[in-house]
Amino acid sequence: MASDNTQRSYSIIPCFIFVELVIMAGTVLLAYYFECTDTFGIHIQGFFCNDAELLKPYPGHEDTSFIPPLILYCTVAAVPTGVIFIGEMSMFIMKSTREALLVQEKTIVTGECCYLNPLIRRIIRFIGVFAFGLFATDIFVNAGQVVTGNLAPYFLSVCKPNYTGTECRAANHQFVSNGNICTGNPLVVEQARRSFPSKEASISVYSAVYVTMYITSTIKTKSSRLAKPVLCLGTLCAAFLTGLNRVSEYRNHCSDVIAGFILGSSVALFLGICVVNNFKGVHRTASKQKTEDYRGLPLMTFPRVESPLETLSAQFKWPFTQHGREELLRHPVNPYL
Repeated sequence: MASDNTQRSYSIIPCFIFVELVIMAGTVLLAYYFECTDTFGIHIQGFFCNDAELLKPYPGHEDTSFIPPLILYCTVAAVPTGVIFIGEMSMFIMKSTREALLVQEKTIVTGECCYLNPLIRRIIRFIGVFAFGLFATDIFVNAGQVVTGNLAPYFLSVCKPNYTGTECRAANHQFVSNGNICTGNPLVVEQARRSFPSKEASISVYSAVYVTMYITSTIKTKSSRLAKPVLCLGTLCAAFLTGLNRVSEYRNHCSDVIAGFILGSSVALFLGICVVNNFKGVHRTASKQKTEDYRGLPLMTFPRVESPLETLSAQFKWPFTQHGREELLRHPVNPYL
């Protein structure tokens, strides 16, 4: 028989293997097709001749950026994973928080020998949801870039358009919709058409908001009141500076970075609030259940205190009741004296 802290379930493992892992694999596969293949064609957006907003100098390959993509991707993936793992291990080692976790979570018994304690379940849940959101954010960003085909600030510098046969002049702002007018490197030109929203801003702010929500909702410490705010504000500031770096290097427009911030924050807030329920346990504590049970009792079970006004009103009505009239006939006295 399972104890009070255990719960037997035969569906959690099949659901995890055949549902959650399948969804996760499909998300990763879709992100791969967006990133590494040309399955989805980019919308060819036109431009104005000699547009000043598109004439910024080419900043070079992405690897030459102040924040290279490889370092950025490793950081946004490793930092939240490490924070969640260290935080859950630390809380489980502490006796007070371990008792609270055991009240919130149950040890799942999936067979005669398979036990999933609260520590393993919470680590898999929080890190798994974070990984899913990271790939989902990447999919949303790539879908937005493919559909809009927004041009980067350095587009005309790498496009090197051939204005022969057009009416473009030095001071002319004629709109050009011909996609074959560019004579630059096709790969660089294609990358310059993927500016909205900013991918680096989206995934950096998603990681920062997710880890901030985890820290503020899960880690409970009274020894230092500044540790959590400093850590949370530091991660948010790093994400904000990542977006500013994209604008300062002329790799994205300011609107692209703002849209990336909004997209990444929305995905993180949705997953943190609606999916993992503010990083709380799935079981409510006993105190909350007791309070809800107390509120659900009918009102007749509560003791009733009679008001002095009700007592005075009853004394005033007494002579006019049937019992009062009978008493007056037997004992003709003034009841108001």
